[in-house]
Amino acid sequence: MCRPAWNADPSDLQPYTQRVMLHLRARSLADTAAIATALAAQARSGDLLLLAGEMGAGKTAFAKAFGAALGVTEPITSPTFTLVHTYDSGRITLHHADVYRLSTHHEVADLAIAELLEQDGVALVEWGDVVAGALGDHLEVRLEHDPDDEAARDIVISATGRSWALRWERIEAALEAFSC
Repeated sequence: MCRPAWNADPSDLQPYTQRVMLHLRARSLADTAAIATALAAQARSGDLLLLAGEMGAGKTAFAKAFGAALGVTEPITSPTFTLVHTYDSGRITLHHADVYRLSTHHEVADLAIAELLEQDGVALVEWGDVVAGALGDHLEVRLEHDPDDEAARDIVISATGRSWALRWERIEAALEAFSC
């Protein structure tokens, strides 16, 4: 179910107004991990990544591979009930949040994700697509099941804001092997 990518010239992007998108195909969990690893290699302090997709789509598996690629040595688990886990054993501190159980933007604001990012870290927010408009520049990673292949995922990566647009060509190059 891969769809062709649409890309904009990164110099034309205005924050929060246009998005660039990349459509990928992960044929296995190992492919999903490789995509997460490639994105982790592009991550820098202050970055926000929103993980989207239905229950069981692979958001936490993606987070585990992303964290491992950053050098996180602790086991990465879903923060569904604690809301935020912080891992500081990697090259960059990883803040892993899950907003599934939150029902208002005020509850999301109480997580202080922006403040966590100011403290030299990168944040992954599961179910973050529901509050994307309140979070500023971000990279959204949407994972979707393939109904015909249980192991496969269609992954759509979209960048919102200038900080991601400036790295877009490197992201595309790193993920070219998975492009549809």
